[in-house]
Amino acid sequence: MESGGETRRVVVGGGIAGSLLAKSLQFNAAVTLIDPKEYLEITWANLRNMVEPSFAERSVINHTDYLTNGRIVTSAVTNITDTHVWTADGHRIAYDYLVIATGHRDVVPNTKTDRLNQYKAENQKIQSANSILIVGGGPTGVELAGEIVTDFPDKKVTLVHKGPRLLEFIGTKASNKTLRWLKSRKVEVKLEQAVDLNSSTLDGSHVYKTSSGESIKSDCHFLCAGKPLASAWLNDTILKTHLDGNGRLMVDEHLRVNGRANIFAIGDITDIPELKQGFLAQKQAIVVAKNLKVLMSGGVQESKLSKYEPGSAIALVSLGRKDAIAQFPFATISGCLPGLLKSRDLFVGKTRKNMGLQA
Repeated sequence: MESGGETRRVVVGGGIAGSLLAKSLQFNAAVTLIDPKEYLEITWANLRNMVEPSFAERSVINHTDYLTNGRIVTSAVTNITDTHVWTADGHRIAYDYLVIATGHRDVVPNTKTDRLNQYKAENQKIQSANSILIVGGGPTGVELAGEIVTDFPDKKVTLVHKGPRLLEFIGTKASNKTLRWLKSRKVEVKLEQAVDLNSSTLDGSHVYKTSSGESIKSDCHFLCAGKPLASAWLNDTILKTHLDGNGRLMVDEHLRVNGRANIFAIGDITDIPELKQGFLAQKQAIVVAKNLKVLMSGGVQESKLSKYEPGSAIALVSLGRKDAIAQFPFATISGCLPGLLKSRDLFVGKTRKNMGLQA
């Protein structure tokens, strides 16, 4: 099925990077956003949504709310040629400029209503449990533990992590401060252990075995492992030779896919050597929006294209509603001061404003 008679600027992926780019271009070009779901999700608010489902009303945003002058195709992309994008539902969409922004693969509902209902179900799961097991001590596991013990301090929370320390993607000082904060809230932290999630039952609760032979009794569990990149589909496209050994698209300083004059990539799917964080993905979207506007004006020299500078090692991990751990190049701080930066609103208001919406 050929979609429309005009060549369009096509953005594949409706995460924070792809959505911001499509929104930024919609009044400068004919833009098509392709995404398997009908909404943008501010993913760093996901864990707050689990303890406060009403929070998701602001962090889950229908694409139609901000993309008022573009076209939205709700489908997965199955192939890319030099001139067209093919989707799973049979669309064949011509492009002159293409941007890949598929990020990480996550299995979520297609509609906002179903996603909100999913958060309500997860909240009910938390509320009905007296004891909760969290598997994974990266930012997702740590933040989920912080949210639960803040809103439900009487629940017994156990966090198991296979690594030697929490938050291994940042420095040891931040890891140690995080561990002390969790222990002060009576979270039981078990390091260098894995968990067999095929549980048995005892007195109505699940019993999970760890790799060290310990038994953990818990009413429910949450698996907070890293999500795979959403790039496997590219192996069947013209971009298969542009993936590095980790499945990331190799890009130049202008965020163009290496060797491709009219194909860009932004967000977690790029091979840029930096922490994969939402605010950096938004910076990349802004750079590519500028570059596309320059290229669309015609007859432009390379020197006029904007360059993307990789972000420095800044990390903010929220710990409940008031506290956080912040790692900067010059210092690591914890408590309510970094909490003021992130934990209260999780940057949802600021992100909504960036999308042209009321905070």
